Amino acid sequence: MNTGDLELRRVGVPSTALFTDQYELTMLQAALRAGTADRRSVFEVFTRRLPEGRRYGVVAGTGRVLEAVRNFRFDADLLAFLRDKDIVDGPTLDWLDSYRFSGDIWGYPEGEVYFPGSPILRVEGTFAECVLLETMILSILNHDSAIAAAASRMASAAGGRPLIEMGARRTHELAAVAASRAAYVGGFDTTSDLAAGFRYDIPTVGTSAHAFTLLHDSERDAFRAQVDSLGRGTTLLVDTYDVAEAVRTAVEIAGPELGAVRIDSGDLLLVAHRVRQQLDELGAVNTRIVVTSDLDEYAIASLAAAPVDAYGVGTQLVTGSGHPTCSMVYKIVARATSSDPKAPLHPVAKKSLGGKTSIGGRKWAARRLDAEGRAEAEVIGTGPVPPELLDQQLLVELVKGGEIAAPEPLDTVRERHIAARAGLPMSAVQLSRGEPVIPTEYM
Repeated sequence: MNTGDLELRRVGVPSTALFTDQYELTMLQAALRAGTADRRSVFEVFTRRLPEGRRYGVVAGTGRVLEAVRNFRFDADLLAFLRDKDIVDGPTLDWLDSYRFSGDIWGYPEGEVYFPGSPILRVEGTFAECVLLETMILSILNHDSAIAAAASRMASAAGGRPLIEMGARRTHELAAVAASRAAYVGGFDTTSDLAAGFRYDIPTVGTSAHAFTLLHDSERDAFRAQVDSLGRGTTLLVDTYDVAEAVRTAVEIAGPELGAVRIDSGDLLLVAHRVRQQLDELGAVNTRIVVTSDLDEYAIASLAAAPVDAYGVGTQLVTGSGHPTCSMVYKIVARATSSDPKAPLHPVAKKSLGGKTSIGGRKWAARRLDAEGRAEAEVIGTGPVPPELLDQQLLVELVKGGEIAAPEPLDTVRERHIAARAGLPMSAVQLSRGEPVIPTEYM
């Protein structure tokens, strides 16, 4: 899939300007009145810690962020709403009427891994234009990165076996499309969600549910109808009644060319072994076994020795496998002391108890490698980049002077993640609880 394909498949999106919290607009109003709204500022997205037990995070949603920035416009209806609800005053409404982000955005490339403190996204411009983007950016990155991290762990546990995303019915209908995209970035191969297939060109799959079997007078009738319609290469669901009898019937109807059988209940390890033996005895040696049923990375890992050919994952994937957010924050880290575009930037940081402190200053990030070329530290600094790290810098330019970079093909993002994960120490893919696989160092 190339950039042209992405452009052709873009779905019309309404304005994203109200995907925000009210205080962002009231801060804007106060700053406009105080004469500080035009001060050059730098905001950064980072997380202070990874979800408990996780060894690395996955940057996902960057492409959606850029699209959302492009669509951050206050049209007449939105301005009327703000006026009617008396949310901001007239001068602020006039300012919003012509809002277009004109600053710069740098960030980790989508698909890259990150660690505590990593400046995942850096937004630079006037305070006014940057502060408005906070909630929208965080809502996308927190959701998509959580799904991608869960997907990455599941892909590691699957050991190269295909993974099917099938969680649309377990989440909001629009979140389902975003979750499918993030899962693909993290290593899933296909989705059951047609909206995700249409919008992002993710391969789609699907055959039948138990309802189709129950519709017919017998399981044989149901299998015959499906094979007649979809061909011998289809996947037949064999656990509606008796699994052994269903497998026998499936091979009788489709023959040894039967594409796959799906198991959706029971002791999957035991049943998969029995079904594989039965298929082989019936001559269907190339018929694949697909398992579903509330899988997560731990269940997938427990099936590593089972004769399973593919996994379908729903609920645990679209909810981040217990961690539905990455706790990313969007903080101002530097600002000018006047509205002069040439005024120097000064580091700023909140002082707080309870682990909510942050580090001021416009940051760079690099990943130091060991002698074998594997990551050994996430290095973050605010001064000059050490010469030995110049070639290992992580942030790339995503928006320059308001001009948004062309969208990347999703396959490129997916391949980047595979490479980034492979560049970590081997313990990164362990499912046992532990600390981040490499430390974060500040310079």
